[in-house]
Amino acid sequence: MKSPGRPSPPSGQCGPVACAAVAGDDERGSLTLMLAVLFVSLLAMAGIVIDGGAKLDAAQNAVAAAQEAARAGAGMVNRATAYSAGSFTVQRNQALAAARQYLTAAGYQDFTVAGVGADSIRVRVTVTEPTKFLSIIGIDSMTSTGSATASLLAGVTGPGT
Repeated sequence: MKSPGRPSPPSGQCGPVACAAVAGDDERGSLTLMLAVLFVSLLAMAGIVIDGGAKLDAAQNAVAAAQEAARAGAGMVNRATAYSAGSFTVQRNQALAAARQYLTAAGYQDFTVAGVGADSIRVRVTVTEPTKFLSIIGIDSMTSTGSATASLLAGVTGPGT
């Protein structure tokens, strides 16, 4: 391929420098293409690091919210039973309502709250966060889920009791 402004040597009379200059013209622009591909690859790797860290943070927040909501619910003691019989059980309706109220006030929208047995409550929170970098390659959001179960315990528990 002949480049503009550079005469090609007559055939058969090509010296090592002249032939190298003419042969190199065929690969013109290949470095630009390689740099573009490497840039996109590095951007994707940065996205995995940054958005992956954000996913871990969201998962930790989901677990913390689930734990706090479960504790809020498990603290709802059935007072009538506690005063009359001396046994402590969770007031199921109040417990579920307290856990839901906690999560709603904290701004969570995707959660489930359920009673487990007479003295426990289980909460599951799902958090969906938009990605910052991975949307470039088609991943627009990441979802993290956390769950926790809290049980009401009365009195001293542990070794020696």
